[in-house]
Formats: sequence, C-alpha cells, structure tokens
Amino acid sequence: MDTTDLYKAVGHPIPPGNHSVVVCLPTWRDTLGYRRGESHTVDRMQTGYPRLFMPPFNRKLAEQLEKLFALPSERSLLVRSALAAEACRAFITAKAGAVVHVKALQPLDARQGSDIFMVIFPSTAMPTALAFWQHTGFGISGRFAEQYISFLFFSGLRKPLVPASDEIQPLQVRNKRQRITQDANSPKSILRDRIVKLITHSIDCAVHRGPKSSLLPVASSDVFLYPTGVTAMWSAHQLLLSVLGTRKSVCFGFPYTDTLKILEKWGPGCHFYPDGDQADLNRLEAILMSQRSPSQPPILALFTEFPSNPLLRSVDLHRLRALADQYEFPIVIDDTIGNFVNVDVLPYADIVVSSLTKIFSGCANVMGGSLVLNPLSKYHAILKNALERNWEDIYFEEDAVVMELNSRTFCERIVQIDKNAGAICDFLRSRTDIIAQVHYPKWQTHELYDAYRSKFTSGEGGFGGLFSLVFVSPRAAHAFFDALECAKGPSLGTNFTLSCPYTLYGHFTELEWAAKHGVPEDLVRVSVGIEDTMKLLDVFAVAVRAAELNDSSNNHTSSAEFGRHASSCS
Repeated sequence: MDTTDLYKAVGHPIPPGNHSVVVCLPTWRDTLGYRRGESHTVDRMQTGYPRLFMPPFNRKLAEQLEKLFALPSERSLLVRSALAAEACRAFITAKAGAVVHVKALQPLDARQGSDIFMVIFPSTAMPTALAFWQHTGFGISGRFAEQYISFLFFSGLRKPLVPASDEIQPLQVRNKRQRITQDANSPKSILRDRIVKLITHSIDCAVHRGPKSSLLPVASSDVFLYPTGVTAMWSAHQLLLSVLGTRKSVCFGFPYTDTLKILEKWGPGCHFYPDGDQADLNRLEAILMSQRSPSQPPILALFTEFPSNPLLRSVDLHRLRALADQYEFPIVIDDTIGNFVNVDVLPYADIVVSSLTKIFSGCANVMGGSLVLNPLSKYHAILKNALERNWEDIYFEEDAVVMELNSRTFCERIVQIDKNAGAICDFLRSRTDIIAQVHYPKWQTHELYDAYRSKFTSGEGGFGGLFSLVFVSPRAAHAFFDALECAKGPSLGTNFTLSCPYTLYGHFTELEWAAKHGVPEDLVRVSVGIEDTMKLLDVFAVAVRAAELNDSSNNHTSSAEFGRHASSCS
C-alpha cells in the first residue's frame, strides 16, 4: 500500500502494524460515522487509539481468559497492577452499581512482572469499564497482550494459570509491587536520564546548542514512567489526594478532555476556569481568598497545560506560582504540547506530566507517560516518599525498549517540526478570506508563551507543531479536511503530519458545551510532521483551494446536517 492509499484506507492503522496508535479516518463523514457508531465505518475499524478502542490483541486475550474465569454474562478489563484493579473495581461499582470481582493471574514459571489482574463485571457495565480505561490508561498494552497470548496459548508448552483469591489484600499488593529498575543500561533508566537532560535543558539539541545558565538539580529518581500520559496525570491527582487530603482542585484553561474528566470523576470535583486568562486569574484569586482557612489550604492543587490543547493558549505561570506559594497549593503542568525542548515550565511547577506517546516517540507505535517532580518544590520530599512507597512499575519492558529507540532523535525532529509548522501557519494566517482563525502559540497569548520559551546560548525554543483552524463556514472546514492529503485520525505528535476534526473526537456528546468555551464543532486540528517544508505547503495550498471552492456564505452546514451534503463536499 503506497502513502496515498494509506491515507485513505478507512479503519486501517497508521503506520501499518500491530501496535499503531493512529487509525485512518480520512473524511469528515468517516469521523462522524465512527462517533455515531455507524456500521459503514465501525465495521471497517481494524484498530483505534488505545484507551478509546480495544486493540485486537487485548480483545483476544480478554476473550480467552473470560472463557476460563468468567460467566457467559460477564466481561472483563485486564490491568497489570493490583492497585489499578482495585481502582477499577471501585469506579465500576460506584458508577454502574455493579458487582465486580478481581482475579490475580500468574503463569507458572513466568518472569517477574508478568502478573495480570482480571477485573470481572456484568457485560452491561462494559461502557463504564471502558470509561475507566479511557480516563486512567490502566489497560494492558497491546505488546503485553500479544506476548501473553503467545506465552499462554501458542508456545507449544501451554502454561497453566494460577488464579488468586477474588479479594486482594493490602499485604499482597505490597508484595507484588515492582520497584524502579536500577540497572543504568536498562531502557527505562535510559529514558529517565534522557528526560532529566531534556527537561533541565542540559543537553545539546540540534540547532539549539548549549545549556541554560541555571539548571534545576533534577535526578533520575525524580522521574516516574507510566504506561500512558493520562496514567501519569491520573496518578498525579491520586498522589495529591492521598498526601494532601481530599479537596477540590482547579483546572485552569480549557484542557485536553481527559484531564478535566479525571478531576471531575475522582475526588470532590474541581473549579473550572476555561479561559485561563487574567479575568479567570482574578476570579481564582477571589475564590482562594474567600475559602482560605487556618486549618487547610483552599484547594488541593491547580492543573494546567502549557500550551493548551486544542486552543494553544498559554497561562501566566508567574502569577499562578505566586498564588500557589501564597495559598499553599501545588501546581501540575502538562507540557506535552510545548514539549521538553520548546518550553521551560518546571521552575513554575511542582509536578510536570507528559504524554511520551506523542512527539517524544513520534512513531505512533508505542504508548508512554512521565511524571517529573521538581526537586525545589516544598512538596518534593513528601510527594517523592509517597510515590516510592506506593508506586508500581507497570510500564511494559518491551514498550520501554521501543520508546527508548524512538526518542533518540527527539531533539532533531522538534527543530524540523517547528520550522514546518511555522511556515504552514504563516501561509494559513494570510488566508483570512477562508480561515477565520489560526490557533497557534505564535499568536495566541504570544507574550505569555514567549516568556516561558526555552532559552539556549544560540536561540530559543520554537512554537511547536500543533495548531487548530476555524474556518469561515462549516462547509469550508469539511472541504479543507477532506482535501488535505495527509494522515487523518485521532492523536497528535507524530513524525508524519496528522489532522482530525478534534471536537468530534473529544467532545462529541457535549458539542454545545465545547462551543461555549471557544472550541467549535467544526474546528480542524493539525499536528505537523517532519516532511519536506515545500511539499507540505503545496498540500495545504490544495486543501485551502478546496475550501474556497466549497464555501458558501448562504449555506453554513453543521456536522449534524453533514450527511446529506457529503457528496457535494468531497
């Protein structure tokens, strides 16, 4: 299959392979069909973004184990951690009112870390179980499932399973905990060291030569690896709840959808400030002042992205840090979009979380996440002690091997992506006749983004590879998207240019709510890759021309009406 066919094969993985995190949905209608559950799209889905779609190996392993340990009316979710299994059981019980039990399974003679925990529940609770997976990322990885299937069923030496009790006692949890790998040559150790050098800017990075003048004393033991980025975010929230007490958090700025869901669905909820601007800062300060108490801080923590996804807005980290110090709460920053090279946010954060699945890997064939503690934070000692006491190393070793290999060229790729995205956005911003707004850090809250760009002896970090477009009409947006000759599907941060109708993926059940907060239904998000700059400009010029030809000021068709107009927009 050549590149052109690859970009048009509905439901196929991009790149081809068993562990891709991108599924091809090349037209607006295909995306709607997927979100609506229509058979003409869903029946062709070979894969999907893990957490949002059960990968084939995961589904096959679950079916095999359900035949052995579940009733015909039951389904299961497989996780690698006893603590994750207990969290899953509690979530399904609370949200679905279902009776849930857990079986701990271990192949005989298997190596350490091969345990699997089977959370079993009535089949009617499957949507709730999948919501748990989506918001926590705790489901087993496709590589782990593939190896487990081979080991148990196809090795020629069929290995029996040892089922544990339905009740997992705290002592058993402690005994099963996997400690941080200490081998300096292991992929996980290399990854932690690499993240330290990147986040402190103590590594030469392509055209950006030389370290910063002042470096934070981050140690590799301050870096914790997780199976996904959302697992790192969920774990940061759980860590703070366990250490600092049960209080509402603050979500500052309009975030990636799962971040807000985590804060809303676990614990007592959150205060949401969607604009993340100075007016929201004033409102936040008023709340902090009114709820201040001598016995405890007014909030648990503040969570924010830098910059935000999908609106690419930046927040005032200086003022947030001042409020955090005054009112005694930690700040958690997700720097996935800004990335380790382009922005320097650790000095303002107590915890930085990142999705390594995205451009850190770039190859769209492995998941991963990281959590970094700021060693100068007043909370560092208590948070690190709690993490080391309770943390479980459940990042599958083979996933770590792939992640380590992929991330070796991270710096060089960022430089090319920054260059490509800048050129494309300059071109698109000039087309005000068809594009109403280009959301890109170069123009969105520019002064704030610029204040936290990484400073090198030879220059500054770039503006990143992600941008979002709002067109003058929905019809123009649909035509542009359909004509754009690049990979199309959910996710971002790939070495190849990737586009999607973001709001349909992230907020399909809450479109009006998203639009109220500045994320319209027909927003097109683009993640730029490392392709040749001039070729990319040609591709985007063709798509803009298609938008021009299909735009009609008298016919602004929303996605809800798109089905009957699809042929005229192709």
